[in-house]
Amino acid sequence: MQHIARKRFGQHFLSDGGIIDAIVDAIAPVPGQHVVEIGPGLAALTQPLTERLGALTVIELDRDLAQRLRAHPQLRVIESDVLRVDFGQLASQPWPGDAADTAQKMRIVGNLPYNISTPILFHLLKSVGLVQDQHFMLQKEVIDRMVAAPDTSDFSRLSVMLQWRYAMEDVLFVPPQSFDPPPRVDSAVVRMVPLEAPPVIDVALFSELVQVAFSQRRKLIRHTLGRWLEARNFGGSFDLQRRAQEIPVAEFVALVQQL
Repeated sequence: MQHIARKRFGQHFLSDGGIIDAIVDAIAPVPGQHVVEIGPGLAALTQPLTERLGALTVIELDRDLAQRLRAHPQLRVIESDVLRVDFGQLASQPWPGDAADTAQKMRIVGNLPYNISTPILFHLLKSVGLVQDQHFMLQKEVIDRMVAAPDTSDFSRLSVMLQWRYAMEDVLFVPPQSFDPPPRVDSAVVRMVPLEAPPVIDVALFSELVQVAFSQRRKLIRHTLGRWLEARNFGGSFDLQRRAQEIPVAEFVALVQQL
């Protein structure tokens, strides 16, 4: 029975064989690795990944698709909203065959629903220490913001919140016609590799600081971050005569460490 894409789940199913092969090659899965796929859908990526890995854990919200996937003996199917999944627990309970060593870090892949891609990326940050790498298909515009350099129009809160913890690169462009139904936007695949020696920071405070700094992008941060720092009796020095998008990630990190 044919599955009809559901708008409420943001479903656009990958159908271009050449693009599928290119994504799997970019991931380069190896048998025995603990790989988790988010949003397997109609298994366009799932099948070639399983052929290379031997076993795979998948997270699928759509009940009908989850039922189909359970028929595959090499899959562990978690029927859930990915935002409710405890990846820490998942890392300690690999599917038999997909990781011989429970200490082995997870590799996470997926064609993320574009309507909740940012919340998913922030949710995964909580478990980043358990992750080897991540490969995601996302809206091209989102990836442009993820990898943007300071003092460019794409540099944003998302850039800072991910770059302090990951090395990232745009590895593949994916046009709309590669999907069924085709989305109205261009897509791309991003590779995210957690930094081996990330700075030690209070992540909750850092998140609040960055959110305040970018809350009024066109204004100098003395109007936003300056008042926030003043309320916390900040006694250090920081140039507030700039806009948030002009400030390198390392300076945001240094500021929160001073706090």
